[in-house]
Amino acid sequence: MTNDLMARRESVLGSNVPTFYEVPLHLVRGQGVWVWDDKGQKYLDCYNNVPHVGHCHPHVVAAISEQAATLNIHTRYLHDGIIEFAERLTAKFQSQLDQVIMVCSGSEANDIALRMAQAMTGKTGIISTDNTYHGNTMAVSQLSSRKPPIGGYAANIRHVPAPDTLRPVGGSTQGQAEAFAHEIQIAIDDLEVSGHGFSGFLFCPTFANEGLPDLPQNFMKPAAKVIHAAGGILIADEVQPGFGRSGDTWWGHDWLGLSPDVVTLGKPMANGHPVAAVVARAKVMSAFRNAFGYFNTFGGNPVSCAAAAATLDVIEQDNLVENAKLVGAEFLQNLHSLDHESIASTRGRGLFIALELETDGVADEALAAHVVEYARNNGMLMGRTGRNRNVLKLRPPMPFSSNNATLALDILKLAFQNAKS
Repeated sequence: MTNDLMARRESVLGSNVPTFYEVPLHLVRGQGVWVWDDKGQKYLDCYNNVPHVGHCHPHVVAAISEQAATLNIHTRYLHDGIIEFAERLTAKFQSQLDQVIMVCSGSEANDIALRMAQAMTGKTGIISTDNTYHGNTMAVSQLSSRKPPIGGYAANIRHVPAPDTLRPVGGSTQGQAEAFAHEIQIAIDDLEVSGHGFSGFLFCPTFANEGLPDLPQNFMKPAAKVIHAAGGILIADEVQPGFGRSGDTWWGHDWLGLSPDVVTLGKPMANGHPVAAVVARAKVMSAFRNAFGYFNTFGGNPVSCAAAAATLDVIEQDNLVENAKLVGAEFLQNLHSLDHESIASTRGRGLFIALELETDGVADEALAAHVVEYARNNGMLMGRTGRNRNVLKLRPPMPFSSNNATLALDILKLAFQNAKS
């Protein structure tokens, strides 16, 4: 059945369309933190942050169904849903971040953010880290380190060394924040000399695709100072850390003590319905609106707004940010009990946790792949990330419980024990 479905898939979708796991998983149903495959096997989901409040949450499903049965239209007509949702959403941010554009994906949101930086500064140079991912439009794919663009990176793009737990920028943990800021300053100077000029810096507040490095709360302060001193726009990509995943705050940039000019949102925003957004300072939004004639047919439609509003309802009513803080801290503490000589670092915040694997000082991608495959074959889904794909990534839906964490820990213990044999 799997082979037949894969053959049909390749026939109509083309080759090289990625799947997870050595034997691709054919999922047919989800509920809460659980998913089931076509054979009835149940899996604890420790990977998917898109169903932020749990797979197929009945409140979100009902909101989508009710609105879809009433009206769905674009934003060139007036409707209450987008206004009411935008008011609720911006109330979760610092007061200066008070205007919203709704779109369909994080890629779209980041693409707009880059254009906002250009509109505000009149310059085109963009900086990101050298081990990141911010989407797949032509513009933001220039920032991704996964596959260099055909013809090489554009002349207005600069990459700076990504922060790292085991190999910090500048050579020391204590000096990494200043060294990182210095690298950004070098890139800014180079962009100015090149004639492109510096428009903005785009980053994930948890540096998730960089491997979720363990950084102090004040880490980005020197970098933000350099960026704003140069007249650039600071853009926080909250697609992964946003909506309370870190447990301490709703947004990763708040935990860092930053005041970004633009924030982008995506994946978890409507629990699987394709909704994303850009939240910006009013002056930034005005500059963008004046510079670009932007309209998105599906962004902000009534059904999407209903899904996003219902997701906010569940986060608030079920205290999921606090749950992420408490369960995440307990889970992280218990993960330190894992006994394997190749676990070089165990780190995280809230329900976003990473285990970095090295053997004899070398990134162990093979061990990371083994653990992920073992978990999949024994009822748990997880992933891996980092420059060398040797960082195990645990990022479950927000209703994840202490009992779920205990089960996940037991499976991981067996995975590492199996690797020893």
